[in-house]
Amino acid sequence: MNSARLAAYAPYMLSITRIMAGLLFLAHGTQKFLAFPGGERAGAGWDFSSAGHFAGAIELVTGVLIAIGLFTRPAAFLASGTMAFAYFLAHAPRDFFPINNGGDAAILYCFLFLYFVFAGPGPLSLDERGRSVPPSGVR
Repeated sequence: MNSARLAAYAPYMLSITRIMAGLLFLAHGTQKFLAFPGGERAGAGWDFSSAGHFAGAIELVTGVLIAIGLFTRPAAFLASGTMAFAYFLAHAPRDFFPINNGGDAAILYCFLFLYFVFAGPGPLSLDERGRSVPPSGVR
């Protein structure tokens, strides 16, 4: 395939990436508050006295919004900032290298959500419903 043909599908891949990132982010929140999926951190409860629990609430809300593409830019901005905060508060003090301090996912989420702030949700979203026209060559 040539690059022009692949480029025509780039907006749709943006949407698919946003949906998957939102669903994965949502799973962090559901694990904390709904004990699903189960795991070592499952079922922390609805206690908002710690930063981790507050972050879990943000994961729940912004994960849903990002996945469905509603208020994508502000939700992604909040999610990005939350992950930056989580990295510097919880991970960076453990070790300088993200792979060693367990913060590589937080950094990846931070920059992926920051990208969505600038790129937008893509055509497969509630934000773009009715406004998007398929690029030429895509049927």
